[in-house]
Amino acid sequence: MAETTKHIALVCPGGPITKELAAQTGEIAAARFGDAATLDFHPQCFLEAGHFAGTDKERTAAFLEVANDPQNDAVWFARGGYGACRLEDGWWSKLNEVARSKTYLGYSDAGMVLARLYKEKIGRPVHGPMPTDLPRANGETAIARALDFLIKGDAATFEPNVKPSVKYVAFNITVLAHLVGTDAMPDLSGHIIMLEDVAEYLYATDRALFTITSDAGIRKAKGLMLGRLSDAPENDRPFGQSEEEVIQYWCARAGVRHLGRADIGHDADNKIVPFGSLATGA
Repeated sequence: MAETTKHIALVCPGGPITKELAAQTGEIAAARFGDAATLDFHPQCFLEAGHFAGTDKERTAAFLEVANDPQNDAVWFARGGYGACRLEDGWWSKLNEVARSKTYLGYSDAGMVLARLYKEKIGRPVHGPMPTDLPRANGETAIARALDFLIKGDAATFEPNVKPSVKYVAFNITVLAHLVGTDAMPDLSGHIIMLEDVAEYLYATDRALFTITSDAGIRKAKGLMLGRLSDAPENDRPFGQSEEEVIQYWCARAGVRHLGRADIGHDADNKIVPFGSLATGA
């Protein structure tokens, strides 16, 4: 029997990408999977409206179009970059039944969309690499990992701490801090929460963790794990604590277990973290 082709649609809820990056990503997919996979970059990915990949209306419409299209098996966010929180109000209420069966893959600012999908129990939100990881050192490895997950569901792509019977989520620290207190924030009671960030001062990470660990649901989490804090700039005064000491401090204050390190971050080693439990799919 011929292998079924997986159709992956790509959109940009925040910033745009170039057509060159799209072509390079498509070449990797073709070399790795041939006719078993198709990548369809929505034209919205290449729009520009100031910082954003098109207006809020255009970005919202593109996401709804690909999510509601029964031909697409998954939606892959092509880029993070600020903007996902500006999608039009109530976008999730316009998703149809086929959108509820899809996988949604991305990270960083795309966590804004993943969080709302998870809260509304729509589809399968997943933290993992995006095409804009390709220019990073060894970026092709990250793209291959994402494709192996999207096309084959390869469990070897998962963050190594992920176990079937436990609920997980993974977020950028800054994004999660901005989700706390909003109606997009899911209840993370009983979850293991993996956190990462990039290009943030350590004092800013400390402040964000204050907000995160003040959330009632997070205080009932199974525990927090710290991924990589990449490219943190040097402050004019040493902060006086390491990143490990910072996460331990806020976990202790909130009464949440610190469960060590997670293999996620803004780099080619960023592993796949499906939201919820692998055993139940929720």
